Amino acid sequence: MSITEVVSKYPQTVPVFMEHGMGCLGCAAARFENIEQGAMAHGIDVASLVADLNKVVNKEAKEG
Repeated sequence: MSITEVVSKYPQTVPVFMEHGMGCLGCAAARFENIEQGAMAHGIDVASLVADLNKVVNKEAKEG
């Protein structure tokens, strides 16, 4: 799933990406890069980012 797809499906993840230093969610690369590729390009810890994204998505699923 590309970063753009993640943000489209789970808009509540936008602040998580921003907090981890991935503020370029609208850039061209976000349309074809997956989370791992984008994080690595920005020098971000992939496991930490994915864990935080999952927390937000899972919280929404439990509350929804």
